[in-house]
Amino acid sequence: MTDSHQPRHPEAPKGRPTPKRSVAQSQRRSVANTTMSRKEAAKRQREERRAALERQRQALASGDERYLPARDKGPVRRFARDFVDSRFHIAEWFLPMAVVILVLSMVQVAQLQNIALLLWLVVIVMIVLDSVVTGVRLKKALAERFPDENRRGAVAYALMRTLQMRRLRLPKPQVKRGERP
Repeated sequence: MTDSHQPRHPEAPKGRPTPKRSVAQSQRRSVANTTMSRKEAAKRQREERRAALERQRQALASGDERYLPARDKGPVRRFARDFVDSRFHIAEWFLPMAVVILVLSMVQVAQLQNIALLLWLVVIVMIVLDSVVTGVRLKKALAERFPDENRRGAVAYALMRTLQMRRLRLPKPQVKRGERP
């Protein structure tokens, strides 16, 4: 049976016999029954979206490139993730240090408050320096490894990843510290 969707010449033979009335009616009924109401279509769409989000969540946990969100896909982003994950960064300890500094600044002892203020300054300067060094090195490595690919946003993506604690990063780190990306 050749059921082509291309328009044919009106005088050309159709290439198949005309179906009997009962067969044609049953085919029409089955097509009519498969159309869904708006409610059923919305339900099916929700289920498909839920399944896609579940695949995406599993891909973030396992690093499966096929189902990652668009911001994490591609060899450039993978290299940027591996570059960050293979090194120690001061910025990943920012949140725990911020909590400690906040507690120190709330204590009603002037010396501890001065130490907390100094710690803020030291932490921020160290994070900025570490980010600048990481950004320059990553930009150079990306230019060497991916000269023809679009590298736009990869350095910012990597620097945002340095701000997350290693255990909480998504997609999960695929390289150990000290390994080459």
